[in-house]
Amino acid sequence: MGKHHLDLSSAAKIHKNLDVETLIQHCLERDNCKQTDSGAVVAFSGEYMGRTPKDKFTVVDASCQDNIWWENNNRMEAGQFDSIFTKMQAYVPGKELYIIDTYGGADPAHRIKTRFIVERPYHALFIKQLLIRPTAAELETFEPDWQVIDFGKLQFDPATDGTKGDAVIALNMVTNTVLIGGTQYAGEMKKSVFTIMNYLLPLKGVMSMHCSANVGPDGDTALFFGLSGTGKTTLSADPDRRLIGDDEHGWTGDGVFNVEGGCYAKCIGLTEEKEPEIFRAICSGAILENVVLDGGGCPDYNDQSITENTRAAYPIDHIPNIMVPSVGGHPHNIVFLTCDAMGVLPPISSLTNEQAMYFFLNGYTAKVGGTEKGITEPKSVFSACFGQPFLPLRPKVYAKLLGEKIAAHGSRVWLINTGWTGGAYGVGNRMKLSHTRAMIHAAFGGQLDDVAFETDPIFGLSIPTACPNVPPEVLNPRNTWADKDAYDAQATKLHAMFEANAKQFE
Repeated sequence: MGKHHLDLSSAAKIHKNLDVETLIQHCLERDNCKQTDSGAVVAFSGEYMGRTPKDKFTVVDASCQDNIWWENNNRMEAGQFDSIFTKMQAYVPGKELYIIDTYGGADPAHRIKTRFIVERPYHALFIKQLLIRPTAAELETFEPDWQVIDFGKLQFDPATDGTKGDAVIALNMVTNTVLIGGTQYAGEMKKSVFTIMNYLLPLKGVMSMHCSANVGPDGDTALFFGLSGTGKTTLSADPDRRLIGDDEHGWTGDGVFNVEGGCYAKCIGLTEEKEPEIFRAICSGAILENVVLDGGGCPDYNDQSITENTRAAYPIDHIPNIMVPSVGGHPHNIVFLTCDAMGVLPPISSLTNEQAMYFFLNGYTAKVGGTEKGITEPKSVFSACFGQPFLPLRPKVYAKLLGEKIAAHGSRVWLINTGWTGGAYGVGNRMKLSHTRAMIHAAFGGQLDDVAFETDPIFGLSIPTACPNVPPEVLNPRNTWADKDAYDAQATKLHAMFEANAKQFE
């Protein structure tokens, strides 16, 4: 990191590892934030209210260039990274800045010490709550492995800075530095750490995963893979199971560990009735992003006038039922979550190991409105390994590791569609959360083991013919469509899209 050590001597003031209460006060007094009636901070991220993958770069270097999946990662020359760093250094004088020291990784054998240098108090509070918080004793001797410099208000110019737009997220795997500028969306910070882990862990034989994880009363671990908006956070926050984490995990020879120390939930349409654990986690110490408040300081979770991608960030201990520390054994069950906007995939199906690799590599879902800049309504996409924007390595690296671990530990794999049924988006209805929960409970509890399954003729998926607390007609998606020919045509179309996308992995 020596080459990109940021000199902070000219800053007006440095606030280092402030406690949560002080950071809340700084958010309210210095960062145009508001406070809800429950004590949560409400922050606004400006122009960028979601991630901007097109502005994310990786520095080309001999030590890593053969490993990187360049078709998925924008190249940046070392000299250009240096000039962006120089611009950030020139931005420091007179600024009031915040340093937050964190761990990425609940397993001490695989964690990285990450220092964040940020300009907005809300970003300091966010990352303190989202990653793992070192103890006071650990902070006294903390020496970072990585640094993330996050100056979201500093704008960039493609003509002079060589960026694609006014924002940039640049990773340097040689000097262990991440530069974030031009975007004030806090999610870029946490996903930068995930991208680093997605690079480091597989090279050590550890599977890195875009998934949530929880543990049942009998100690059975479950993983929920899926992109934003598919239900990872919602479905893993289960009162009957203990939460390991909601988004980013590693799978070692010993079991599963959380990369983070907090949760980052979509909260559009949030209600206490449907998602009580998440609803109650939004209290003092939590951050709401781009959420509209009513006159009494109460969040209106149905208001999407700022963005549909409203978010809640909170430390994991705001959820009552958690694993301490955030680790679990080898998974008994693995769930691939897909939000099928075409309305043709079954709400639950059992996958063979071969099908698991096929669906994992394809990573089919719909991008739900707002999760990325420019996405306003569901759009069918394929995102390799259910996390393509965060993959520095080629998809087959992750698929090989996952396949080996599934085979070694006998994990059962399920495909769960949390998207549309009875028709495509705009015609059908979104799958009922209560039905999805019932299917998952039945699968994990062995209640589907003795049920008859039927094979879907188009995808070859095994669909249960009965499931406790779920109407049988819901289980086969073709039954939910009024026009069966229209269903067949739509399913055939989606299957062709799968086959075309899968060609790249042959």
